[in-house]
Amino acid sequence: MKETYDFEKAMKELEQITARLESGELSLEESIRLFEKGVELSRVCRDALENARQKIVNITEAEEEQKDDV
Repeated sequence: MKETYDFEKAMKELEQITARLESGELSLEESIRLFEKGVELSRVCRDALENARQKIVNITEAEEEQKDDV
């Protein structure tokens, strides 16, 4: 079963992965595994930010339409 992440959880885990990778104490295999996980988490964050941006655009456009109707 694949774990689901919200933005905050994904960012926290991504920060932890970054710290572990920067430590230089991991094997090559572990580094690659964590890097791959980091790429997945960065996609989660990017998608969450894009969804938030789109919601803001939609809200702003709806507000502008209401102003135009008045």
